[in-house]
Amino acid sequence: MANTPNLQEAALLSDLADHGMKRVEVNGIPILLIRDGDAVHAYGADCPHAGAPLEQGAICNGRLICPWHKGTFEIATGALVEPPALLPLTRYPVRVDKDQVLVDSASPEPSKIVTSVADRRTFAISGAGAAGAAACAALREAGFAGRIVLIDREPRTPYDRTVLSKFVPSGEMSVDDIPPLLPDDFFATHAIDMIQADVTALDAAARRIDIGSAPSLHYDAALIATGGTPKRLSLQGADAAGVKARICLLRNRDDARHLVDTAEQGQHALVLGASFVGLEVASALRERKLRVTVVSPGNVPFEKQFGPELGRLFMRLHEAHGVRLKMGRHARSVGAGGADGALRVTLDNNETVACDFIVAGIGVIPATDFIEGIARNDDRSVNVDSTMRVADGLYAAGDIARFEWPSPGSARVRIEHWRVAQQQARIAAHAMLGIAPKESFVPYFWTYHFGKTFEYLGHATHWDETKFTGTPDAFEFIALLGEKGKLVAALGCNREKQTGMLVEAMRKPLDLADAMQIAEAA
Repeated sequence: MANTPNLQEAALLSDLADHGMKRVEVNGIPILLIRDGDAVHAYGADCPHAGAPLEQGAICNGRLICPWHKGTFEIATGALVEPPALLPLTRYPVRVDKDQVLVDSASPEPSKIVTSVADRRTFAISGAGAAGAAACAALREAGFAGRIVLIDREPRTPYDRTVLSKFVPSGEMSVDDIPPLLPDDFFATHAIDMIQADVTALDAAARRIDIGSAPSLHYDAALIATGGTPKRLSLQGADAAGVKARICLLRNRDDARHLVDTAEQGQHALVLGASFVGLEVASALRERKLRVTVVSPGNVPFEKQFGPELGRLFMRLHEAHGVRLKMGRHARSVGAGGADGALRVTLDNNETVACDFIVAGIGVIPATDFIEGIARNDDRSVNVDSTMRVADGLYAAGDIARFEWPSPGSARVRIEHWRVAQQQARIAAHAMLGIAPKESFVPYFWTYHFGKTFEYLGHATHWDETKFTGTPDAFEFIALLGEKGKLVAALGCNREKQTGMLVEAMRKPLDLADAMQIAEAA
């Protein structure tokens, strides 16, 4: 501690429970203290992803789990274990002197990135979304000193696309304020080449990427993280003059800007599809006091993911906030005209709905057409193994990857969610360097409706029972989805600490009874 002249008293050791946390301020800097026996660790108190107060998170298996989005860090070192954070916790020097806990808030310890020497390999990443950003960070974190090339058609560095449907349409966040996934100087500091271009072809056998008219890029290993493209809208009249410009998609920043501009001029939105994106947009547009109608072919929202009982919970929430849901219906055609200037959408029961604009949330198709020499599934996804490998030297992550869940030999699934893409990208980045996965990952995502965050842990393709703790109608609960006495997935609302403990415990098979004990923990 000779090099820590700015040590100041931050707390008393006797005030910290073993494996307990306390938020303090030292010279105006928020610090999180975590006691581990007679030792104390000091870290930045806010999650590096979105600023969540980490003291409200959970401690499980020697790890700290962020309350909001389940970013996970090693308690002993602050090292990153799971995204959506892509950088480790800021660590501060700390010393325990009798009962005093002393912290030097002026001397944060630099991140330890040990790079290899004389590494002449080139790693290419196609797609600068959540997975691409996670792969770049993981490669440098793991010590790769070779060339990294990140290719994407969008001009800016990777940004948080989850806010596009949650906070931008409501006006809570402007398009220009969408946060980046990594600090602005990360790519320059870590010598990552960024190329703004479309990948026209990737030859897996030749390990070659063609980038428009630019010279081809030859790689030693590559990650495909191109996500999906919106499904074509099968709505008669959608391409007509006066209609097309009033149909909004939502896959990138430009789409979000168009949606906001359109919403500012309208009073009634018609949302096609009760998907997660569709209903998040419905919630956000109601915050603008717009009238919102949702048309969807299903019986209740999210029945496939959560079952009818939980699906009806979402349905009641939306209806209570004034959303009109027309379930079991398809939109057949749309036309413009009339004295009021409205669009008129005809449904499959011949009902007509007048609206000012349409938001299409009908899903995506994996963007894989440019890949040569690799078999694709019927939905255009590609199969990966447990290391996210598609073929020698080629890996995939995110919307395009179909993987075995929960164990080898089981049915393959494809999960379209941002954090899963990041989890997969970190596995792929480590595999490029010959580092095998240390443990299984647990799929996780969150969805936001009318100020309430719902967290989904695991992935259930089928289940035979659902157990509840808490009060679903008050939106404070955890629902456990089980099959043959084992937990396969869970949905929680306003139970962030318990879901943090669950998502860590689910790395190994978990009995439903043990899961209920965790879910009911205070």
